Amino acid sequence: MALLLASATACANDVPEANWSRGLLPESVTKQGETVTNLWNGAWIAALATGLVVIVLIIWACVFHRRRKNSAELPPQVRYNLPIEILYTLVPLVMVSVFFFFTARDETEILKTSAAPAVTVHVEGFQWSWRFTTDAGGKTAKVVGMPVSDYQAAQAPELVLPVNTQVQFKLDADDVIHSFWVPAFMFKRDVIPGISGEKNKFEITTLNKPGTYAGRCAELCGVDHSRMLFRVKLVSQAEFDQYMTTQAGSPQ
Repeated sequence: MALLLASATACANDVPEANWSRGLLPESVTKQGETVTNLWNGAWIAALATGLVVIVLIIWACVFHRRRKNSAELPPQVRYNLPIEILYTLVPLVMVSVFFFFTARDETEILKTSAAPAVTVHVEGFQWSWRFTTDAGGKTAKVVGMPVSDYQAAQAPELVLPVNTQVQFKLDADDVIHSFWVPAFMFKRDVIPGISGEKNKFEITTLNKPGTYAGRCAELCGVDHSRMLFRVKLVSQAEFDQYMTTQAGSPQ
């Protein structure tokens, strides 16, 4: 199944290439994405180890506690083995507690926001595109897109961000529920009408990985949902400053 999913996603030009070494996740371009990758891989390692132990126990029980061909008697029937019952009660409890601890720890870190980020992006989802209003250093740049079939199309909204920078996103919608998703961020969040950006926000720290990355709406929101595409362009700080200077005050 995992191989099938990896093959299917590889055919889409707006989905980053998955990698087995990262648990079939794309390469992250944010500090928070690395945290998600580590949690994901750790969960898979624990799950595979648990599965291996269960398979070994099943095989052991089938081999050593089966009915013998030359014996009419059943193997000894064991009931109410208190140590074993305590063991298979405590072990799952400990496993779930460990998973909960690491998940809660990483979730707290991922959802942490600062009072004064270097860059703030007001994201507005609408049927069927995006409006990005970027504030940085007292300058504002606004980009409005339209439905497209390719995130690299000229009409697709482009969100320009600097590398190695804290960026805070505030999400708003006026019509229906959308979902702001950049696969390379390893994060997506619903954009819900009635919940303002001040209450629906998250923050990332971009890594030094300049490039263009696909984004899309991940919530079925109407007839042109599949065309609600955009792109994120990570650039150097000097390029970003020049972009803000040239775009400030001139909505596209």
